Amino acid sequence: QLHKHTVDKVKPDVFFWLLSSFDMIRGINMGQHWVNEEMTGCDLGDARLNQRLAVMLEALGDRPDKSLPTAFQDWANTKAAYRFFANENVSEDKILEGHFAASALRIQATDGPILILQDTTEFSFKRSSPEKIGFINESTGRKMKEGRHLKHTVCGLLMHASLAITTEGLPLGLTAAKFWTRNKFKGTEALKRKVNPTRVPIEQKESMRWLDNLQRSTELAGSPERCVHIGDRESDIFELFCLAQDLGTYFLIRSCVDRLAEEGGTTISQVMAETQVSGTHDIHFRDKRGNQQQATLSVKHAKMTVCPPIGKQKKYPKQKLGIIFAEEKNPPEGRSPIIWKLATNLPVATHADAVQKLIWYSRRWNIETFFKTLKTGCRIEDIRLATADRLANCIALCCVVSWRISWLTILRRQSSTTSPAAVFTDIERALLDRSMPSNRQGTRRDTAFYMTAVARLGGYLDRSSDPLPGSTVLWRGFIRLADLVAGFQAANPDASS
Repeated sequence: QLHKHTVDKVKPDVFFWLLSSFDMIRGINMGQHWVNEEMTGCDLGDARLNQRLAVMLEALGDRPDKSLPTAFQDWANTKAAYRFFANENVSEDKILEGHFAASALRIQATDGPILILQDTTEFSFKRSSPEKIGFINESTGRKMKEGRHLKHTVCGLLMHASLAITTEGLPLGLTAAKFWTRNKFKGTEALKRKVNPTRVPIEQKESMRWLDNLQRSTELAGSPERCVHIGDRESDIFELFCLAQDLGTYFLIRSCVDRLAEEGGTTISQVMAETQVSGTHDIHFRDKRGNQQQATLSVKHAKMTVCPPIGKQKKYPKQKLGIIFAEEKNPPEGRSPIIWKLATNLPVATHADAVQKLIWYSRRWNIETFFKTLKTGCRIEDIRLATADRLANCIALCCVVSWRISWLTILRRQSSTTSPAAVFTDIERALLDRSMPSNRQGTRRDTAFYMTAVARLGGYLDRSSDPLPGSTVLWRGFIRLADLVAGFQAANPDASS
């Protein structure tokens, strides 16, 4: 009630175009359609490689949780996939080229602001020769007799991705992705003891990935004034503020640095301490046990001049930013208070503006869901490829599948006006009808009914107190539905879809 935010509208024809991506997991007969959409802008320089990529994308879309041999069904296709991942002419950027182009089309087909979520994730692997892949961090192992903990470096890859969504949470696709690994890992704190990180040029840091993705995503979207780049505390980088200003685009980040403000005689926190509370904002979330929780945040906002770090004040100009502090005043016993400190170059003139930015920032969790689907749904960390390049190529391919699965979760929440016939085939609806218990047979057969039936196949209990099904049970349900359809068609070869 405190906030009426700008709601972007997806054009009707585009919404049904997005619905066609549902074909991803609808079985053999319908699978090629979505692959064609994601392959249109992709060119690996060889028609055979393009064809192999399409075959692999369709196979992984049908069986995202299976091992590569299981997904590709036979030795010939599995061997062809291994050769594809090892091909020197194939890279993660080329694999995702078509998906990026499709994401740009989906962005252009929508109205209103586009939230571009940035975050980094790690993929860890167990290998007898970890140097062929590289390392991601240092882990503390078992305790030794001397009292010290045994430490070892973890083998793996890092991925920094940008995911475009609407302000209502509908994922439109990836807009940028970067993969890398480390030859050796010394530890961040050890490096900080030797060099002041604010003195090192941004181009020499891994943090440069935030700026690279911001620039690539803005260029891909084609409308910098519509883009709002959202990141966690790791994205609190002054160079990022300046780059966004130069590109004419916007950012909304969670700050971690109490920067100098105004003319340098004060700090952000000191200015906000003297700022009056503008109102409150209620948020709903689930705790670690999955129980529904509510918290009331006290909201402050102010516009101020933020200074560059000392040592860079001659290189970068001061920035006029909106600062939002939201803090839970009376948290329940046993839980830390929720505190959000946001910085943005978007207008924040009223309490409603501040609440809008809080709601937008809360959408950042969508990219965490995307990463979770990539790891648990596509089981990336179980892949046995031997080198970093081959793993990056495989992960890039699975990124497209992971985005589709994430999109299905949002469809469940926006399915009230969508015809079931636009989403499910006749066979699928018949099979889902029979899968529902007798006490649900009288329920209206809308899209929400069939999406719930799919979730039940994936382990959703469908109790009255349960929340809407998430991505995990949905992708498990769709895989199960694909198996049921394949079995029905094998037993009834003359049956139409």
